[in-house]
Amino acid sequence: MSKYIIQPRENGLESVAGFFCDAVNVGMRPNTDQGDVAFIRSEVPCDIAAVFTTNRFQAAPIKHFQRYGDDFQTDFVLINAKNANAMTGQKGIEDIDTILSTLQNKLPVTNPVMSSTGVIGYRLPVDKIVTAFDRLDFNACNSDKAARAIMTTDSFKKELAYRVKLPDGSHFNIAAICKGAGMINPAMATMLCFIVTDADIPKADMKSLLHEGTEHSFNRISVDGDTSTNDTVMLLANKQSGVYNKEAFSKVLNTMMFELAMMILRDGEGANKVVAFEVKGAKSNEEARIAATALSNSLLVKTALFGEDPNWGRIASTIGASGVTCDDTTLTIHYDDLLIYSNEYRELDTAREEEAYKIMKQERFTVTCDLGLGEGNYTTYGCDLSYEYVKINAEYRT
Repeated sequence: MSKYIIQPRENGLESVAGFFCDAVNVGMRPNTDQGDVAFIRSEVPCDIAAVFTTNRFQAAPIKHFQRYGDDFQTDFVLINAKNANAMTGQKGIEDIDTILSTLQNKLPVTNPVMSSTGVIGYRLPVDKIVTAFDRLDFNACNSDKAARAIMTTDSFKKELAYRVKLPDGSHFNIAAICKGAGMINPAMATMLCFIVTDADIPKADMKSLLHEGTEHSFNRISVDGDTSTNDTVMLLANKQSGVYNKEAFSKVLNTMMFELAMMILRDGEGANKVVAFEVKGAKSNEEARIAATALSNSLLVKTALFGEDPNWGRIASTIGASGVTCDDTTLTIHYDDLLIYSNEYRELDTAREEEAYKIMKQERFTVTCDLGLGEGNYTTYGCDLSYEYVKINAEYRT
């Protein structure tokens, strides 16, 4: 019998007691049926852990968050879409202070934080955003509205929830909303993710497990190889259940974050395919990571995926260009279980090429590259690059 049972739940953030969420439209998004300002609130202060972008130009909300120090608690996260509040200097941070001070005059909140997504280089429309505080229902719990409000070029909302039952009959809950479809690069990835739980998890475990989960999910995906200024993953724990099991929590957190990462790839701007790039047999895990990351980022590989062209030359040349130790006599390349390249089979015969075409027409498959030189291994995940991606990003500000 399993030590614990993980059960999917409906309704996202609504599945975790003690948390509230809602969203309204204040005029930043032209579609007034969809919110552009959302919040997540806890009825008690939460421990919080966060992972942020590796981009050196971190946005104002991240800099504002970091002013609190390492061990603060919060009970309120404010999120806006359409404006990243990035590259806005000290004024961008001061705008956050103004917005959150206005909030605190309306509602007694502890150390509120803010997160933003959208266009870089413009200050927040403070006058618009603060009007949300007279319209938001701070006692509501509408995960659907909050998940949709944080979307930018996303084509669908991203939310998940789970209940974990332990052998003694006790349980805890965990849920998340997430956004991301473009500017996705495995360097923390480019997205916003807000995870809430009622598990009685120690702060030290929050930090370590969030970093571990990020490494195996958001850090391994690529839509276009670009890293945003606003990447944020937050984990908030109100500990209301009084229940915790580290093994079970690690498992459900990793499962949730990986599934959210795959949702981002499936929603990659104009994408039609999700492909795993497994590199093994490398001299080290680090060399495997470098090669796998190069494959998931390569524009030539991505366009071959879109064209469903089993051109293994693009795979091989990308590995060679990545700078890792490699040898064309020991390299093998497989698409799923089909051998595409080896020292013995350097050219695709008609039969294998036909099988390769069939594999590449699938929505999901795996490209496995065995360098044949060591024990290092690493897997990244990417998608194809289509005409639609160019159209979306050429018109992003319009």
